[in-house]
Amino acid sequence: MKKTLPINRRQFLAGASAGGASLALAQGQAWAATKGAGKVAQGEQERTGFWPGDARLAISISMQFEAGAQPERGASGPFPPLDPKYPDLPMQTWYDYGVKEGIPRMLDLWDRVGVKVTSHMVGQAVDRHPQLAREIVERGHEAAGHGQTWEPQFSMTPAQERAGYLASIASIERATGTRPIGFNAFWLRGTPNTLGILQELGFVYHIDDISRDEPFTVPVNGKPFMVVPYTLRNNDIVRYDSPALTVDAYLADLKAEFDLLYQEAGRRRRMMSISTHDRISGTPARVRALETFIRYAQSHPGVRFMRKDEIARFALTAPGVPRS
Repeated sequence: MKKTLPINRRQFLAGASAGGASLALAQGQAWAATKGAGKVAQGEQERTGFWPGDARLAISISMQFEAGAQPERGASGPFPPLDPKYPDLPMQTWYDYGVKEGIPRMLDLWDRVGVKVTSHMVGQAVDRHPQLAREIVERGHEAAGHGQTWEPQFSMTPAQERAGYLASIASIERATGTRPIGFNAFWLRGTPNTLGILQELGFVYHIDDISRDEPFTVPVNGKPFMVVPYTLRNNDIVRYDSPALTVDAYLADLKAEFDLLYQEAGRRRRMMSISTHDRISGTPARVRALETFIRYAQSHPGVRFMRKDEIARFALTAPGVPRS
């Protein structure tokens, strides 16, 4: 059954990060002025072993595969709202860019810089573009769940949730030959039943939590369920949209965030999360900004880019992981 949304996705994400974009310039200036990034405060001893291979800082990138699952009428995007009784033809082309240009360009970027990412795939998008979903996995990236349709989970009954997640699993398995173990809800908004259903279906982690800069577990039916935190502040749909940042400001933001997390990582487990969307980050200028940032991060010793399933499996048994 079609749900009527009280606000659109851009409004939600913009509201969740209110005030964040206004700090971009100040953060960029702070990054430029940083001296000795990565040094531990005087009197403190640097620690290692928080990540596999004694890596100091983990960075995890999401590549959202949503194009093709958007509704024909009422989809959110850069164009002014259109009466839903009319098909929004130019909006459809904006989403088409994600599969025709965006994901292919980002896949080439990940190859150039030697990074593997997690792709949260909407089932309907996979059904319409199975060859692209297969290519993502064949090039070494993780296929994770993102629901079956472009509809929120928060108002679903348990039966509707379970049916939707099963359909999503089937779509991803059919196209890629792999079964997803990670999940991202539409708008990050699940229900009180979501984690239990995911656990029953064999999922190991979800990302719909922005409360920490490191992975942690929550108890579900007496067992630990991993949370690999998502991000709004390093999320292209926020930073390039409401209000928009230039690519230079976004790059400065990423570097500022990295510098402090890298410094903190000498004392405790730290993780940096970045979210990219097929139709947004896959443009030429934004891919160039991402490449510049990744190479900057890789110039620092002990930085490890990890897929979210790798983070989840490691953190499930690693000592010192917070348990909520």
